[in-house]
Amino acid sequence: MPIFVRPVREQLEHDRLIRFLQAKYKRKFDVAINVGDEQVAPLKLGPHTFFPDLLLSEGKRLAGIAEIETGESVNNLEAMAQWVHFSRARVPFHLYVPVASYDVARRLCDANHVRVTEMWTYRSVLDGFDLVRAASDPAATLAAPAAKKRTVQPAAKPSPKPVVKTAPKGGAKRTARSVKPIKKAAAKPVKRPAKATKSKPSRKSGKR
Repeated sequence: MPIFVRPVREQLEHDRLIRFLQAKYKRKFDVAINVGDEQVAPLKLGPHTFFPDLLLSEGKRLAGIAEIETGESVNNLEAMAQWVHFSRARVPFHLYVPVASYDVARRLCDANHVRVTEMWTYRSVLDGFDLVRAASDPAATLAAPAAKKRTVQPAAKPSPKPVVKTAPKGGAKRTARSVKPIKKAAAKPVKRPAKATKSKPSRKSGKR
């Protein structure tokens, strides 16, 4: 079962980080939170109802889930009870863990096939928290495989029918394929008449 009871110091830091992230996410989303023992923002996933630390929405549409863990709650039971379900919600799942628990959280995700959209590490500072995005997998937003799109191929165009030429009455029909092309007779060269040449008058021999 998930860890619901934390040491007082960790619980105070956990709740403070929830409110810190609420202000951060409010710039883009409508944010509902479950702080401490409060369960005011339920999330229905299949037959189960969960109460994540932060629920991000855009109008009535769920846009993301953010879960904050402390050193005590980064364990296999918590991963199986919550992380697995949150990663299958078809919305971005952001997981926040302490810096020292990052390697353990990654191993738990691999062991339980949990796909986290973003994994953040945090540590407390005087005026808030130091947050580092340690891992990112945008493809994990849709955990289930998308349905394959069916491509409809255009129907093949029917081949044109051969043109049938009809012979004169009494003659057999011949298709265009069987008709041999008619060879044009080569044009005969036109003989031009030879130019008449003027013959010189012959001189008759004789006495005048």
